[in-house]
Amino acid sequence: MLTDEEKQEIQAEFAHYPTRRAACIEALKVVQAHRGWVSDENLADVAAYLGMTPAELDSVASFYNLIFRRHVGKHVILMCDSISCWVMGYERIRQELADRLGIGFGETTPDDRFTLLPIACLGTCDHAPALMVGNDLYQDVQASGLDDILARYP
Repeated sequence: MLTDEEKQEIQAEFAHYPTRRAACIEALKVVQAHRGWVSDENLADVAAYLGMTPAELDSVASFYNLIFRRHVGKHVILMCDSISCWVMGYERIRQELADRLGIGFGETTPDDRFTLLPIACLGTCDHAPALMVGNDLYQDVQASGLDDILARYP
């Protein structure tokens, strides 16, 4: 069930769209901001609130790669796997992250601290390799700086 706060935040988005249904991505983002991810139950509640079927909303949620439909850790690391990042050392950074965290792509650390996910492009090719932790963008990432980055996220 959506909380009153979530409903108010979703309602505020309606002013920016021609129909309630058009605010579906923003509504999913509101729920995810409060709960960390969008469960099947949450999706059904949002769909009902927007006047959509769960299947319609799930087709949007599954297309948009920043809506998490499975449980994720407290901090989501998005690692850019574009060609620029590959050329500039992506594979070494990916391997170092996997070794430090003990997980691969699509996995979450046992303490629920981090989830590691690939992303097609972070739009910072001139500063590759790049990754994001939450909303924080890291450019020109070096393996030697990974411990400092990870330490910022308790």
